[in-house]
Amino acid sequence: ELVASAQAGDRVALDRLLRLHFDRVHAVCRRIVGTSHDADDAAQEAMIRIVKGLHAFDGRSSFGTWAYRVASNTALDELRKRRRRPMLRVVGEDGDVAEVADQLAERQVEAIVERLSLDDAIAALPDDFRAAVVLRDVADLDYREISEVLDVPIGTVKSRIARGRSLLADRLGNHDTPDERPIQDTSPQSEPDA
Repeated sequence: ELVASAQAGDRVALDRLLRLHFDRVHAVCRRIVGTSHDADDAAQEAMIRIVKGLHAFDGRSSFGTWAYRVASNTALDELRKRRRRPMLRVVGEDGDVAEVADQLAERQVEAIVERLSLDDAIAALPDDFRAAVVLRDVADLDYREISEVLDVPIGTVKSRIARGRSLLADRLGNHDTPDERPIQDTSPQSEPDA
């Protein structure tokens, strides 16, 4: 009812809807980006995207599930922005990097690079596995919610998450040639529903 009113242009309903979900949206962003400043930026951007995309919300999932998916995607975008920021390093007279000027920034950048490697590995998963893993491990939905979002039985959700995580572990464990090893869909043609 609140969503329908907000979609119809009721600003009071929109305000109530956003306030109702802001804390969880911020928590999703904080968990993904890791720093409160960047989480604040990501949460603000996520709220803007939620407002702009509200007309597209069709009710196939709960509003909260949809909003947390928007928040997750926005936070991942924030991580990609971080990767493009310059790193602060001290360069020696010979042109080599002599030392890291900001140890905290360096650790944050390393964490981001690891996170981006994970993003790349997730992107390489077969679509069905990727959707299940992201909804569980990024959006923090339970199996029942994922089952509703994907419109598949809970057993299939569990199977896809297990297989997706296994493929991620294989991909991320191969540090020698990470880009040369595409993830192969090893699932049988039909998945068990139990």
